[in-house]
Amino acid sequence: MQRIFSTFPDKWPGRGLLLLRIAGSVPLFVVGLSKLWGDPADIAVWIRVLSCVSATLLLAGFWTPFAATLQALLEAWLSCAGTAFEWTHLIHAFIGLSLLMLGPGYWSVDARRYGRKRIVLEYSQRPPGERDLEDP
Repeated sequence: MQRIFSTFPDKWPGRGLLLLRIAGSVPLFVVGLSKLWGDPADIAVWIRVLSCVSATLLLAGFWTPFAATLQALLEAWLSCAGTAFEWTHLIHAFIGLSLLMLGPGYWSVDARRYGRKRIVLEYSQRPPGERDLEDP
């Protein structure tokens, strides 16, 4: 499972990835939700639902490679699907690609589930009669 995710940096890089996840997911969620409750004339309902799902997963940092890919594909399609080219959708597609390449960071559900684990081995006593090679 570690191959799917990059490292889970903490401290300043982890905070930067958290900000990147927020910057990518909140506008996607707000626009998707407002379009769901608004006028359903411009794009299909399933695209709005997928964008809300992708934004929720990205905000939590859960299934980040899947959610970032979904965001990048949806936003790239939305940037070209209208009558005019929209830069904001393209910028959000690039944010999704960045998250896909960088990973979720330390403050995410993925880091808690699949992050590095510390294994502490206790010192064990040798059975009586067993000797080291260094002992005379």
